[in-house]
Amino acid sequence: MKRLVVLGGGESGVGTAILGKKEGYDVFVSDMGKIKDKYRDVLNQYEIKWEDEKHTEELILNADVVMKSPGIPDKAPLVKKLLENGISVISEIEFAYPFTNAKTIGITGSNGKTTTTMLTYHLLKEGGLNVGLGGNIGKSFAWQVAEENYDYYVLELSSFQLDGIINYKPDIAILTNISPDHLDRYEYKYENYIASKFRITMNQTEDDFFIYDADDEAISAWLQNNKTKAQLIPFSLLQTFENGAFIKNNTMDIIINNEEFEMKTADISLEGKHNMKNAMAATSVAQLMKIRKQTIRESLSNFQGVEHRLEKVLKIQNVQYINDSKATNVNATFFALDSMTVPTVWIVGGVDKGNDYSELMPLVREKVKAIICLGLDNKKIIDAFSDVVDMMVEVDNMRDAVNTSKHLAEKGDAVLLSPACASFDLFQNYEDRGNQFKAAVKNL
Repeated sequence: MKRLVVLGGGESGVGTAILGKKEGYDVFVSDMGKIKDKYRDVLNQYEIKWEDEKHTEELILNADVVMKSPGIPDKAPLVKKLLENGISVISEIEFAYPFTNAKTIGITGSNGKTTTTMLTYHLLKEGGLNVGLGGNIGKSFAWQVAEENYDYYVLELSSFQLDGIINYKPDIAILTNISPDHLDRYEYKYENYIASKFRITMNQTEDDFFIYDADDEAISAWLQNNKTKAQLIPFSLLQTFENGAFIKNNTMDIIINNEEFEMKTADISLEGKHNMKNAMAATSVAQLMKIRKQTIRESLSNFQGVEHRLEKVLKIQNVQYINDSKATNVNATFFALDSMTVPTVWIVGGVDKGNDYSELMPLVREKVKAIICLGLDNKKIIDAFSDVVDMMVEVDNMRDAVNTSKHLAEKGDAVLLSPACASFDLFQNYEDRGNQFKAAVKNL
């Protein structure tokens, strides 16, 4: 009996443990932190052995294969030891995919991947396909492979999940864009992070498809210097293609294998240039899957968007409050500021992953009237923008941030929470941060 050790007792870890047990592995789950009660109960129900708040090496180093949760870095001493002992360390996606015959659509990118994943899932589900949603969002892919029977999966894949694949290949891959993010995990080398993202296409064959942003410099440079066997489907706001997706005369136009789909951009529910790209990527998948054009049109016009991503919360005294807590890097905040059409009070800050704020400078000059720093260490933000805006305030909790923003905003302005940073200094995660913002706004 092969031994599967799972490092991390969260959603992906527990899902992998259940699938491993079902497939006849001897399974052991080990978590350095505390395993949540709901996951402990599941592990006990399946009679899976587990430990938390420690890693017992003799119970781990005897593994045939180890699945590590995406949050554990490759540099962790235990992971290094496993690799030195020649033990395969893989991600949940790599472990689960041999146990399903379903086709997968894998979606990665520094920004836009959640919206693109949700929209792709919405299009395929509305189109009548038997489709599951997983990866970085929703229920763990492995758990669904163990308990569900889908024909297709739409998977949001982080670079950390892609780092742990060996043979996995999506039938359709989407790369939404690349901008410097998580560089702390890639030795602060941008090229390492770029290479990690492109792992999504490394095992693809001539029968597979690779959908990508042709306007993105990092992606274009990689494709000039490297090869993928997959059939290429570019999308762009700036150029047109004989085979690909583009915007022309306020119309989204998608031509794949001589099949054309057109829709007025004004009829698409998502707003902003970056969302047109997300819509082109998702619609390209729907076209490859032969979803009816009328269904695609209806789905694009009724899609609700993603929570914590440019989410309009309330309008109070003619000031629009917007929750973009999911913007955990500079590039995401760039899109948010770019989409603002009125003077903006910007709430920013948190745990900085090596941010360079200079690219935001023209947008801040043009659109931002005041900055509220919400973090334990705001020095970089203050150094970057103190000469650019009239008003800068430091706070250390969400209630103060929102109350301050109310005083700084005038009729017709907007208040935008778009932190450009991770949330772990003051919040559990970006959802907690966004929910606290929404609660504080509702209490104004």
